[in-house]
Amino acid sequence: MSQGGTFSIVVVGAGIGGLAAALHLAASGRPVLVLEREAMPGGKLQRLGLGGVQVDAGPPVLALRPVFQALFAAAGARLEDHLSLQPLRVLGRHLWPDGSRLDLLADAHEAAEAIGDFAGAEAARGFLAFRDRAARCWQALEKPFLTVQRPGMLALGAQVGLGLRGISPFATLWEALGEHFTDPRLRQLFGRMAGYVGSSPLQAPATLMLVAHIEMSGLFAIEGGMDRLPQALAGLAAARGVQFRHGATVAEILVQGGRVAGLRLADGERIVARQVIWAGDAATLAAGQAGAAAARAVPAWPASRRSYSAFGWAMAGRAEGPDLPMQTVFHPADPTAEYVALARGQMPADPSVTLLAQARRDPAPPPEGTEPLMALVQAPARADSRDLPAGPAEAAALAAMEGAGVRLRRDAVQVITPRDRERQAPGSGGAIYGQAVQGWQSIFSRPAARTPLPGLVLAGGTTHPGAGMAMAALSGQLAASAVIGERA
Repeated sequence: MSQGGTFSIVVVGAGIGGLAAALHLAASGRPVLVLEREAMPGGKLQRLGLGGVQVDAGPPVLALRPVFQALFAAAGARLEDHLSLQPLRVLGRHLWPDGSRLDLLADAHEAAEAIGDFAGAEAARGFLAFRDRAARCWQALEKPFLTVQRPGMLALGAQVGLGLRGISPFATLWEALGEHFTDPRLRQLFGRMAGYVGSSPLQAPATLMLVAHIEMSGLFAIEGGMDRLPQALAGLAAARGVQFRHGATVAEILVQGGRVAGLRLADGERIVARQVIWAGDAATLAAGQAGAAAARAVPAWPASRRSYSAFGWAMAGRAEGPDLPMQTVFHPADPTAEYVALARGQMPADPSVTLLAQARRDPAPPPEGTEPLMALVQAPARADSRDLPAGPAEAAALAAMEGAGVRLRRDAVQVITPRDRERQAPGSGGAIYGQAVQGWQSIFSRPAARTPLPGLVLAGGTTHPGAGMAMAALSGQLAASAVIGERA
């Protein structure tokens, strides 16, 4: 057994949450070691080489640009000097089996006009009212919930008194959408916002409409691929003294005298540390994958509270047919059957399908040669996800796309299954987003940065304030603040 070095702070995981925590700590003058089991930083921002092209297999776009501008600024840098961001004019194309089509546009007035042409003047007015309501929801919740260590019910009560009542925090997202859209296709389209955090609009609280505000505030592609973001953050962190060790798998968080004392790696090496930020999946800790002491510090949640998993098909090839934007969604005819099946732990017979044509921005024909493509279908997350076959989901996805006139030429394919996601985060059941956002109380049950075990702090998209790259970045800032605030 080898004896490693001594570090006051160790971050486990070089995803966005871990990198953000390391950057904030380095900016405050703290020495930090980051341990990452993979060869590159990025976490869920995977990039796969297929058929001579690079395919992003994780989050496809960047949202909430100000969060990342602030993160770069904390490191004394400008985001614009490190990344080239390309705004998407078309946030997504939405297609239905009856042949109807709607391009959701980033500009509010253009979007309202397109929705009016699609479903009538009343629908356009409903959209503008919904957009304003989503913005109010974001404004009401951003500071008292998203940027604090642990939101409380008293804060919610205060916000109700200040006008959150009109945002209907105790209703479901599906119910709130019904107040604005009589056309079931529009209710279905905006209900997808719950899917961005792996939840059902039939169960998610109406406050999740803030996701619509986030999306309509601007989505950006990163020139050169999404992995440029973690590469830039890791480079800034290293330049400010953060040490990185790749290929390092943590087997146990060591505890002595009732607090964190270090880590044991899979190869037997021990690293002495007084504070550890776990920036991996919180469910992995709760499942005992880093030792019993760490497991007791993280509340486990039942399988019924897991967010969705997904089947993914990373492809090198071409998407032939109508000119496509970067993101196209093929909706099933029934707006709710998919969510009912997923709630029962079953694969939907007729799922919604998302196709990401990653080399395109506004609607365009396929580029010359081979293009990177990613197709996604939501799936239940469960412990026995290995028995979910990819074949039926793949057939359903191809049928939905072909029915809309989109044909795929697939030169190389890599399938990512819920079981693969479980192997990446043991104990998660393949859930991508941690706990599902179900009911108005769910915001209070997500793991916070601070844990009952002194010296153990959490970060990442499965902790507060929530899923997604921007929320993970905010979690890293909260984790760094918790470390700095602890008397170690």
